[in-house]
Amino acid sequence: MTKRGRDVLPIPDREYKGLIKFDAKDPEAVFPKMDVLRPPAGAPNVVVVLIDDVGFGASSAFGGPCQTPTAERLASEGLKYNRFHTTALCSPTRMATLTGRNHHSVGFGSITELATAAPGYNAIRPNSAATIADTLRLNGYSTAQFGKCHEVPPWEASPIGPFDRWPTGMGFEKFYGFVGGDTHQYAPALYDGTTPIEPPDDPDYHLSEDLAAQCVSWMRQQKTFTPDKPFFVYFAPGATHAPHHVPKEWAEKYKGQFDHGYDIQRGITFAKQKELGVVPADAELTAHNPEIPYWDNMPDELKPVLARQMEVYAGFLEHTDAQVGKLVDALEELEILDDTLFIYIIGDNGASAEGTPQGTFNEMIPLNGFNELETPEFMASHMDDFGGPDSYNHYAVGWAHAMCTPFQWTKQIASHWGGTRNGTVVHWPKGIRARGEVRTQFHHVIDIAPTILEAAGLPEPTFVHGVQQKPLEGVSFAYSFDDPEAEDRHTTQYFEMFGNRGIYHNGWTAVTKHRTPWLIGAIELPAFDDDNWELYNTDEDWSQANDLSKEYPDRLHELQRLWLIEAVKYQVLPLDDRTGERFNSELAGRPDLMAGRSSMRLDGYTRRISENAAPNTKNKSFSVTAELVVPEGGAEGVIATQGGAFGGWGLYVKEGVLKYCYNFIGLDRAYVEAEQPLEPGERQVRIEFRYDGGGAGKGADLVLFIEGEEMGQGRTERSIPYLISLDETLDIGTDAGTPVTDDYPARGNEFNGKIKWVQIDLEPDDHSHMTDSDHMAHVRLVKQ
Repeated sequence: MTKRGRDVLPIPDREYKGLIKFDAKDPEAVFPKMDVLRPPAGAPNVVVVLIDDVGFGASSAFGGPCQTPTAERLASEGLKYNRFHTTALCSPTRMATLTGRNHHSVGFGSITELATAAPGYNAIRPNSAATIADTLRLNGYSTAQFGKCHEVPPWEASPIGPFDRWPTGMGFEKFYGFVGGDTHQYAPALYDGTTPIEPPDDPDYHLSEDLAAQCVSWMRQQKTFTPDKPFFVYFAPGATHAPHHVPKEWAEKYKGQFDHGYDIQRGITFAKQKELGVVPADAELTAHNPEIPYWDNMPDELKPVLARQMEVYAGFLEHTDAQVGKLVDALEELEILDDTLFIYIIGDNGASAEGTPQGTFNEMIPLNGFNELETPEFMASHMDDFGGPDSYNHYAVGWAHAMCTPFQWTKQIASHWGGTRNGTVVHWPKGIRARGEVRTQFHHVIDIAPTILEAAGLPEPTFVHGVQQKPLEGVSFAYSFDDPEAEDRHTTQYFEMFGNRGIYHNGWTAVTKHRTPWLIGAIELPAFDDDNWELYNTDEDWSQANDLSKEYPDRLHELQRLWLIEAVKYQVLPLDDRTGERFNSELAGRPDLMAGRSSMRLDGYTRRISENAAPNTKNKSFSVTAELVVPEGGAEGVIATQGGAFGGWGLYVKEGVLKYCYNFIGLDRAYVEAEQPLEPGERQVRIEFRYDGGGAGKGADLVLFIEGEEMGQGRTERSIPYLISLDETLDIGTDAGTPVTDDYPARGNEFNGKIKWVQIDLEPDDHSHMTDSDHMAHVRLVKQ
């Protein structure tokens, strides 16, 4: 089959050319030899590893303080790319990587949870942009994805799908991992394909280790049964995104190594980067960011906590790299490492500055606007728990900035290299002669797919499943494998995220930072036209340290016009800097499984309804009613829960008594319990959450009913205003993940009777439709 014949996918089946005889017993009428589809001879196995939330200056392979021996090993036998770029945020980078198109081109101008109706932001990958997984699968590759899937539209992350935008609908024959932005590393919300599963009941369980084991097992099976068939593995563990969870011994390796603080760490890292040659000798360390407090100005009682945050993160990154090492070891044992194109992208964006200037023990607290509750005393009291299963921790902004050394800014800031430049290692001994060298050509994640196709000898598809395809927008970087002096082929690239904008063109960059990631909803934003633009000649100023906008105003204007041209071309407009409004599906105009309803009746064993697909119980009165069959021996277990240990609510039975718990972001738990046990037989129970009103995050009376008769009262003085959880779900008949309350175990908490149905009824309340202005008012209120 010619290379040309592979541009229309799937490749048609060949007709059987044999002679069909009248009698099946005729020796010539045997089953024909199977016509097995395979890619062109010499096509390598492909492994793409995408680590989460790692800045350019974090990994030891690029001069950082976090030891990554696997990355160093692969780099010593392969190549380091020091001008490789991402989109500055999770979902957009992932979809751009998988499709070879710019993130707005495929509807991923932001994370899926902030989708709007605008084509560049709707979180719906068009079928005219097939993934590299589907292209490879239809050319004879085995395909598998392990880890984080942040590409499913939020209204489709439910038990009823549809599933065509889940990994198994996008070309991956195997998926094992989680769906969403992050998950608890010790109690993850796992899926095998589209089926929710529970992690093994092992006290030493950790998600990253599980993912590596699953990946290694799959690769071994694939080579056992089809040794002549190459595979494509996409390994995206979800680490090192918050929560920064790692076994304590890994964090202990770094004890005391960050006591000097993040300002000094930037200088240490920068010196090491020059020593390694991953930054030019004449590069400058960018200036201190005035929006980030100096280490010396942080409260003395908080500094040990801040140092511990970084110890935990460093251990987390080293632990993650060790799991990647298990993949490398398995490839070596299978004797296929040399024939595997291994692309190790160390970060889907810059280091995350979403943890506030002091960091957080539970990121749900600042995300809901209650930063003031995490006092230095509170943080110090939990210092030993950072990194463990009882935390949902994130380090301070200063550490994020240090992990993006030598650049300005961090994750979300697509204008500056701190948000978008990520160290990348490429290893392929059979395809790359060079060893241990640095490549300085400018590249972007949209270049991954065309590079894989060139390495595999496959054409860019023109039709997939009968749909004409958009051209790939990336450029293969295979030309640079053995030519360090090759001229750049990716010469123009726009950037945009939350109104933070930039354009790269032939060495020059024009950039403007519009909003600050850790001040979401807390400040008035300027008009886009009032943003201040900067200009850098990155051929001479590698780190964007010296703004030349005043010296070269004409060049700045040219690049601003070019940014606008690219923005129109790739569906970047209309610009959208909202956050609070876009988290609300109704205000954002997203599809909603509630579809205008105020009531949802759920089957007794419904599992894993994400917050975006579940009834919105925040900032309003609601009730949960259940029709039960109570066994003769007495009832026990969970009836319905939403959220988990770090915020949520649960209706359950303990020792025969009906109870309800409201968990206020892990800080307070309000309880109400019935005055007498549930009697055997059919029983209807209900909890009413009677919201005070008058704003967001207010209190509520809690009232329990059995058979319509009031049986108990309680109260919570505060409620969760914006986000119950990033990974916990609405579950019926059990509490998956971490438990809302310690009244029942994390495992084995299923209801022991029968749940016929559970119905959630919502009462109208305009506080669930808050705008960014409302959010700012709330933040000001709780800070008073």
